[in-house]
Amino acid sequence: MLARLHSVTLEGIEGVICEVEVDVARGGFEKSVIVGLPDAAVKESTERVKSAIVNCGYKYPKTQSVVNLAPADVKKAGPAFDLPIALGMLIGQGVLAAPGLNDVVVVGELALDGRVRPVNGVLSMAMTAAASGFRRMLVPLENAKEAAVVEEMEVFAVGSLTQAVGYLSGQLLLETTVVDIEELFSICSQYDIDFGDVKGQESVKRALTVAAAGGHNIMMIGPPGSGKTMLAQRLATILPPLCLAESLETTRVYSSVGLLDKDAALLARRPVRMPHHSASGPALIGGGTTPRPGELSLAHFGILFLDEFVEFPRGVLEMIRQPLEDGFVIVSRAKKTIKFPAQFMLVAAMNPCPCGYFGSDSRRCKCTPGQIARYVSKVSGPLVDRIDIHIEVPAISFRKLRSKSGQLDSASMRESVVAARRIQAGRFGDGAVMTNSRMSHKQVEKFCGLDSSSEMLLKQAMVEFGLSARAHDKICKVARTIADLTGSEAIAPEHVAEAISYRKLDRKL
Repeated sequence: MLARLHSVTLEGIEGVICEVEVDVARGGFEKSVIVGLPDAAVKESTERVKSAIVNCGYKYPKTQSVVNLAPADVKKAGPAFDLPIALGMLIGQGVLAAPGLNDVVVVGELALDGRVRPVNGVLSMAMTAAASGFRRMLVPLENAKEAAVVEEMEVFAVGSLTQAVGYLSGQLLLETTVVDIEELFSICSQYDIDFGDVKGQESVKRALTVAAAGGHNIMMIGPPGSGKTMLAQRLATILPPLCLAESLETTRVYSSVGLLDKDAALLARRPVRMPHHSASGPALIGGGTTPRPGELSLAHFGILFLDEFVEFPRGVLEMIRQPLEDGFVIVSRAKKTIKFPAQFMLVAAMNPCPCGYFGSDSRRCKCTPGQIARYVSKVSGPLVDRIDIHIEVPAISFRKLRSKSGQLDSASMRESVVAARRIQAGRFGDGAVMTNSRMSHKQVEKFCGLDSSSEMLLKQAMVEFGLSARAHDKICKVARTIADLTGSEAIAPEHVAEAISYRKLDRKL
């Protein structure tokens, strides 16, 4: 007897609807075969399914059975097909009568005792199923809230194969899983860190406010202990809250690699990723035999903080150049090319020299000019070009460290950032460009007009520092953001002067 069910597999972070066909023959020796380009995890499901069916009190077919996963030219990976295959086996031998399966999608891994275990990528699966016209979905208990975020889908959570059989046969009523998205955002979007914790560094906080307002990449240069990491960790607290569309796209990435918290239906806060400088290229960019997202994609709509920037292998750093411009990563393999989202703010931190104390008032630098030049030159000119703001982070004096006076906090900084982002939203409308940092050259010419004084300042900086055309556009974009922070429609000379002051590394390379 032939049974048909529907499930979903993942290609990168995108879901692909699969038809699970189970043909249980009337004769032949007991043998189960899975076809349709399965990986090792799918092939091994035969043994898991057999044990789960028997341990739940059902009979496993003693005749030959064939499981076909269509379309046959799409690689099937992961254990999400266990539950639909088991249900197909029961339907195929007449144990389960389940009419009306055309609008149901089933996913779940089976334990040997019949329990249904969670799987990765359920949010993408639910979104794909809803877009394909399906309206019901059977998922593991732990994945129910994640799938229920998709409003068009009725999600039913099952904890065992027995529960799934009971629901499909009509003998067990299951309640639809419902998630209050607004309540979820209000609870989970709070931060327990604040810029008020950082003593002094008002000029750096100003630069970070500009970076957050325009979505600009920023490099912090300063001695050890000056607060670079503390500042970077708190940058997310002044960014605008994630909207639902941004949250869904970011959550899909985390769900696909199994990094979504068990109790979280969505990511309600902007991600902050802090990979170690020993990370490899595929760890940052993404890849593998079965391509999966890397740190750049995990920082989507959030912050990628690369501490000890010059300690990263130069070849690894060069890999992030194109994603910084494009906002996505393309992983190419012989049989498949997969695109991962990677629209993030790069926050880099480095010491000014190998010993870390060049230019410091507290300790004497022991490095020679040649050592300093070689150290700074580890960051290539093209990569520096793609970083909009370079700011020095000086060591904190004892007086400022012990000061009890009010510090600039996240709430006031966020208020300025949100106001500037609102101006940019009105400027760009609903297009692909959301922040000043994403403007094309044509948009820079349109929205970053300069008066004669500003033009002269920019020309002098270009000639004196030998800036590139890309650096020219970066200065104009940053100046546009500074003008937005002041609520000015026109870019004034003081805005251009501040933007030029943020090109510190151009003077050293």
